[in-house]
Amino acid sequence: MQYEVGDKVIHWAYGVGEIVQIDTKKLGGQDGTYYKVQVRDLTIWVPVKETNKSSLRPPTSARKFKKALEILRETGIELSNDRLERKNWLSESLRSGCLEDVCRVIRDLSAYAKAKKLNDNDSLVLERAKNLLLEEWRLSLDIPLAEAQKQLKSILDEGGVNK
Repeated sequence: MQYEVGDKVIHWAYGVGEIVQIDTKKLGGQDGTYYKVQVRDLTIWVPVKETNKSSLRPPTSARKFKKALEILRETGIELSNDRLERKNWLSESLRSGCLEDVCRVIRDLSAYAKAKKLNDNDSLVLERAKNLLLEEWRLSLDIPLAEAQKQLKSILDEGGVNK
């Protein structure tokens, strides 16, 4: 997908950003065309040729976003008790850049936290996933952050996490 200056995008690792420039330059010894993406106070350069590899994607439509939120209400999968297996699965899930995978990570880690204490990595991944979700929630549904946080808490309290 090709983006233009001013387009809102979702970066798999950094969340909601905006294309502020498209430039040809040499980065890391490689000549290429790059999107300059502003994410909060961070500027990242994303090769145009990598946008098909899920590094950037357009924001989710309101309808699809609401459908993805249903994942949070489902009973999740049981995560491995082996911390390295769990860490690898969580990392791969978030790296996909897919909103549905972010929701699954939140659902499954929240359920895991009901039964066992999260380690530092699990806690960081859960917080990161929630932040990614909440940022896109604000953009896709055009609601304040506090309202998105309230709705997320309500969904997790009522949903499959407690089943």
